[in-house]
Amino acid sequence: MAGSSPVLQDGSALSRLDRNLLSAERVLALVSGLAVFSLMVLAVISVGGRNAANMPLPGYVDWVEAVMPLIAFMGISYVQRDGTHIRMDILIGRLKGRALWMAELISVLLILFLMVCLVWGSWAHFERSFDWNAPLWSRDSSIDIGLPIWPAKLLAPVAFGVLCLRLCLQIWGYGRAFVLGLEQPVAVPLIQDAAAQAMAEAEQLAERGK
Repeated sequence: MAGSSPVLQDGSALSRLDRNLLSAERVLALVSGLAVFSLMVLAVISVGGRNAANMPLPGYVDWVEAVMPLIAFMGISYVQRDGTHIRMDILIGRLKGRALWMAELISVLLILFLMVCLVWGSWAHFERSFDWNAPLWSRDSSIDIGLPIWPAKLLAPVAFGVLCLRLCLQIWGYGRAFVLGLEQPVAVPLIQDAAAQAMAEAEQLAERGK
């Protein structure tokens, strides 16, 4: 399920690192949101030009392809931090205490392994596209207007790298909670039941309405 989960904070080194990384994640999420807005603007320009003067925006599809990684990857670490990424917690949500933290720890370890592989693979994909000696430093380009593709390919390992840092902090948090038997660990999203989620969403809507 997807829903905002509380992430507790304190004065520990783990919590300080969590807050510092969160600042970077918010910037990346903002960039992702601006990318969505830019695509909307490009669509208006392209459709408006086609209807008004039969002149759509040149290379519209190329620009969409270039911006799409910003939308797909830049906010992934941010949603992992607060538990809003899609997840199934039907079974994990029934666990308590050390059993819960061990289950979460194993899950995050598996995710980290996958993301390290993706960082390695996506970086290799970027290196095949980038060339200091080529025009615009690119060995390949988009079909229509010849946009260099390497910037879009670079976004994947950058975003996945930030996610790996987030996963490392969560491994620390879940591992610490398991060893110490904590009930309310910091720097990790805490699972809420349906009633708690509904109340939190109602409070958010009430704050926005003020």
